[in-house]
Amino acid sequence: MAKNIRLEVVTPEKAVVSEEVEIAVCPGELGEFGVLAGHTPFLSTLKIGSIRYTDAEGKERMVFVSGGFAEVLPDRVTVLAESAERRSQIDVDRAQSALERAQKRLDDDTKEKVDIARAKAALDRAMHRLRLVKNV
Repeated sequence: MAKNIRLEVVTPEKAVVSEEVEIAVCPGELGEFGVLAGHTPFLSTLKIGSIRYTDAEGKERMVFVSGGFAEVLPDRVTVLAESAERRSQIDVDRAQSALERAQKRLDDDTKEKVDIARAKAALDRAMHRLRLVKNV
């Protein structure tokens, strides 16, 4: 039997995940990385995306993260995320509304000042949330 590692996903408000897992795959800023027990320690920034992991019973799980940092040690992965939600916690209607608002802001032809970077980030977050809940 393979050795498990501890996965901790925390936000400033709460702990979202705290469990033993077989493997964790995180959305690193320079590309996805997978972590198994005994991994070499490192730190990485995270981009908007999903953490995929296989729990101790062998079931695949997913958690949305909107950026942050990951610390990898031989026996654990700690993710400090700006925000994080388990797949079951994502409000599809809210994510769809956020997607539509962001698209409207980016498509707006008026002279109104729009923070393009902020609108693109909102669009990216909404798209990842929707992709996660639809990828059942």
